[in-house]
Amino acid sequence: MNKIFKLCLCLMIWSGLSVAQASPVIPIEHFSKDFAYRNVKISPDGKYLAFISKVDGKNNLYVLDIKKSKIISGVNFSENAQVGRYEWSGDDRLVMEKQYLRGWQSFPKYYGELFAMNADGSRKRYLVGYKGEMQTGSAVRKATPLYGTSFILDPLEHDEDHILIVTRPWNNVKEPKTVVYEVNVNTGYRKRVAGSPHKSGWFLTDRQGNVRVVSSTENYVDFEFFVRAPEGGEWQPLKLKNNALRNIIPVAFSASGKDVFLSASENGQPEGLYKLDLATGKTSLIFQDDVVSPTSVWVDPTSKEVYAVELEAGYPSYAFIDGDSKSSIKLKSLLAALPNSQVHIFSSSRDGKHSVVYAYSDTDPGQYYLYSEKEKSLKFLFSERGWIKPQEMSATKPIAFKARDGMTIHGYLTSPKGKAAKNLPLVVMPHGGPHGPRDFWGFNADTQLLASRGIAVLTVNFRGSGGYGKSFERAGHQKWGREIQFDIIDGTKYVVEQGYVNPENMCIMGASFGGYSALQSSILAPELFKCAIGVVGVYDLPLMFEEGDISEHETGRTYLTQVLGSDPKVHKAFSPSYNADKLKAKVLIVHGGEDRRAPIEQAESLIEALKEADHPYEYMLLESEGHGFYKAQHRQEYYDTVLTFLNKNLKL
Repeated sequence: MNKIFKLCLCLMIWSGLSVAQASPVIPIEHFSKDFAYRNVKISPDGKYLAFISKVDGKNNLYVLDIKKSKIISGVNFSENAQVGRYEWSGDDRLVMEKQYLRGWQSFPKYYGELFAMNADGSRKRYLVGYKGEMQTGSAVRKATPLYGTSFILDPLEHDEDHILIVTRPWNNVKEPKTVVYEVNVNTGYRKRVAGSPHKSGWFLTDRQGNVRVVSSTENYVDFEFFVRAPEGGEWQPLKLKNNALRNIIPVAFSASGKDVFLSASENGQPEGLYKLDLATGKTSLIFQDDVVSPTSVWVDPTSKEVYAVELEAGYPSYAFIDGDSKSSIKLKSLLAALPNSQVHIFSSSRDGKHSVVYAYSDTDPGQYYLYSEKEKSLKFLFSERGWIKPQEMSATKPIAFKARDGMTIHGYLTSPKGKAAKNLPLVVMPHGGPHGPRDFWGFNADTQLLASRGIAVLTVNFRGSGGYGKSFERAGHQKWGREIQFDIIDGTKYVVEQGYVNPENMCIMGASFGGYSALQSSILAPELFKCAIGVVGVYDLPLMFEEGDISEHETGRTYLTQVLGSDPKVHKAFSPSYNADKLKAKVLIVHGGEDRRAPIEQAESLIEALKEADHPYEYMLLESEGHGFYKAQHRQEYYDTVLTFLNKNLKL
């Protein structure tokens, strides 16, 4: 056992996350617990590793000296604050986001505050934020507040003293446009480098850290492209020869600096990778998949060239843009060394001699390794969830089927380990969103928990899901209550026809929009499911226009009208709360008392309708939780309630 593994095991025990002994039934706690380690990054000089560890429900940042195999510093923000995304800004300095946990939100809230420290924990500084102050020992030095949400644009790893940030201003500020600042990571002093020509912009720096291009928009629908000289100056509009391109995001500069790689879509099809000539505006298609948009576009950390596109139509795969590049050769060898896993080169030292490698699969939550280019070796570092044993988990396989109108729909079926995929009990699990998110192949705690109890799990990337192009996503607009649900129902019938599952032994459950789907699909196909579980769901569509954080803003109300239409009669026809009398499935409702995305009034509306229809139901309220359950204890209580309910309604 190497020293790094010993150290990590000690930290795991210190965090209260000891590896459990094997048992016939995997404890619920194994699926409800937070991850132990995540987001491991090596310093530019290759001397340190930084990583996020979840302790007492919050993300802390730690730094490990690789040569000494010793943790030398850490960041644990007080009260409800935690570390968010972070970057190495130089060989010895880190810059991190300061996030806040709020019970009513599905994600931590980030107000744009950036914090810095040295690898050894010294010289801690509040760099950027709305508070306009930084703590220096016992003294507080006033600084100019920045009223916007700031993100690291470029860590400028060759400049030890500065980073570039991009700040999206809040609605009530005088400067309404996105701005790029250069920030001194030691003092917090900043200077304006560039602004977006329109309200919002997606900037790209060249290899020397110059802000050279921006894809700018006023309405988040129509984008214009602008360029400027390496030394700065005024933005000049660049009209692209292909005016059919949409969703244009600059990705990386070419080696010559004369071209830019773009992620863009054409005529609603899946996004592709294009090369743009900055002198002429001519674009050439480099790669496009017929089914899905790229999950990621990978850029070589040393040459800064795009070398691969990651895809996931079914199992994850790579398309190599430059198959002979050092990163491509390295990645191919790593894929061969870690079979049955998807592999990411997560971060690399400046010289490329050392890299952090992340490998995961449907049965493995994820493992981190340190790769040595010189020795061509992998050294194990961390497991995201070391108590999960991949050999005890259940395999997930991609499926594809034709919906009733002929559209091809993709999804995944997980079959319980040790059981033949035949005549199994089934839980269908629609994802949330519905527009933008999609399901992927990979480890999922909810799915694996059910599979560990002998239940097959079906997930469906119904029309409206993200990742398949705008045409596919728009095909779900104003189709929430029918065509989207028909895709879910048709997917269920497909796995029945294949003989995988028992048609008399099926339930459906989901969260957010998935909770809506669980009830709405059970209304449209009342004989199909024995039970339906709605978690932080939306059940009353007219109420969405009156209550919740989406309807609080004009953009949110515009979005609701776009995806749901404006006819109140249709809204009611597509609402479980107005159609509870059509239900035959037994119902479990789980909700968070502080949910603002799907307020408690949504659950109360459904409960009132179920009472009026004299339909039996069970209800679980987690008063201090919101649109998603943060606390591991609450997740365990939730899982226990779900399993008890499924045991009563399925033959297991």
